[in-house]
Amino acid sequence: MSAPESKVSACSKLGLKPLTSQNLLFYYAPAQGVLSYTALSVNVMNPSLVLRVFPKRDITNILLFNALLGSGLYLYNRPHLAVLPPKEKLLYSAFGAVTFSLGSVLIWAIIRSVVPQNVALCTACGIGSGLALIKIGTSYANSVDSLVPKAS
Repeated sequence: MSAPESKVSACSKLGLKPLTSQNLLFYYAPAQGVLSYTALSVNVMNPSLVLRVFPKRDITNILLFNALLGSGLYLYNRPHLAVLPPKEKLLYSAFGAVTFSLGSVLIWAIIRSVVPQNVALCTACGIGSGLALIKIGTSYANSVDSLVPKAS
């Protein structure tokens, strides 16, 4: 077996896609966006915890930017937007990313105001609600995509 074949099989065993520009933009960037979005949920729900990890820098804007980029690229590449001109795809995917991310921040701020000030509980509520919102969002996108006729 040659070296490239062993790399491909190792990548596929881990569930990773090959490093191509398409995969970097529409697989790895959205995956990184999910990580940033989850970290953002912890940051909003439990800012003191994040400050302990990054004491000299507020990383909120970095996390938000990466979450916006990841979710925007995820939406941009969805089948239900495929027939649109690039400017419209960009507009709709940016709108969806901003609405999803900032709506989530608002939800976390509301949850934080009603949950007792307990580090573990706030962190669990942030991560749990973030993962639930991601699941709902991807299910919604898949549902809309299913309405689009498949190309033959």
